[in-house]
Amino acid sequence: MDTQGNGTGAQALRPHAEDAFAHELKALSAADDRPRPPRWKLSPWAVATYLLGGTLADGTAVTPKYVGPRRIVEVAVSTLATDRALLLLGVPGTAKTWVSEHLAAAVSGDSTLLVQGTAGTPEEAVRYGWDYARLLARGPGREALVPSPVMRAMAEGATVRVEELTRIPADVQDALITILSEKTLPIPELGQEVQAVRGFNLIATANDRDRGVNDLSSALRRRFNTVVLPLPATADAEVDIVARRVDQLGRTLDLPPAPDALAEIRRVVTVFRELREGVTGDGRTRVKTPSGTLSTAEAISVVTHGLALAAHFGDGVLRPSDVAAGILGAVVRDPAADRVVWQEYLEAVVRERDGWQDFYRACREVAP
Repeated sequence: MDTQGNGTGAQALRPHAEDAFAHELKALSAADDRPRPPRWKLSPWAVATYLLGGTLADGTAVTPKYVGPRRIVEVAVSTLATDRALLLLGVPGTAKTWVSEHLAAAVSGDSTLLVQGTAGTPEEAVRYGWDYARLLARGPGREALVPSPVMRAMAEGATVRVEELTRIPADVQDALITILSEKTLPIPELGQEVQAVRGFNLIATANDRDRGVNDLSSALRRRFNTVVLPLPATADAEVDIVARRVDQLGRTLDLPPAPDALAEIRRVVTVFRELREGVTGDGRTRVKTPSGTLSTAEAISVVTHGLALAAHFGDGVLRPSDVAAGILGAVVRDPAADRVVWQEYLEAVVRERDGWQDFYRACREVAP
């Protein structure tokens, strides 16, 4: 896959997984002597190792892409080795898109076969469209047909990704039923069909918060094996996730390493978890929950923005003043209701917590 973008030699801001971790995938492939399903680049064991991390016999360190229960990854990988599609379900920020991208990269070596689900996603995004200039000039034919990512994956025996499946209109969702059950995509205009070759499968993601938007029909849901991605079970696990991703993003953005950033990362994670769960970490104080999700992904964004502030407008040390505005923006989504939640949390929890006075003052300074 060409990661050079416009051909000027500029490095991609956000390389695809198969490019960013090409050295790990190559090392895993060389060390992988286990059976591989048809057209898979790695064995299921190696795919799971790529996601969960480990050290290979030659000393190559494989970085964890997902920090969570091992069994979840094993179930997801084994699903892709069958004829059932995989649905990754969870609240916002549980790394559904991240996991789906890395699964596709490890299985097929290509994570770019992607349908992004929105309320305006047309049926052509799932089936096929037409090059109307060629259609008018030459009439219906395969040369005028524009295959969707799903059709390409079927023909190539690859993994295709469908993001935010429940945001796609129900009638477009249903176009997947024949594809997933019969493994064929009819082209009635040409009297032809495209049959999926071995290796084809589909990974979809869906948001728990989108229930009632475009719920999956029972017929379509039966075609998926659903794996629920939970929020990090402990604060330490979430801190680890945030620290790893912030380090990766910082290197991509050429931000200098921030010494002792872990203390502020832990503070951001603590605030998010307490507001998300409605209780302080010691279980002694109940707090109101805001309207936002306060996900791990948002914590990563807050810390990365704080690092940019520290690097460009500070002394390079991540301080409470660098993360305060980002936390405020993440918490106060509904100005009327969330402002009250945040003020009460500041006064009842942050103000009284030992060692948090600098953070309290920084939050008061940016408070609306």
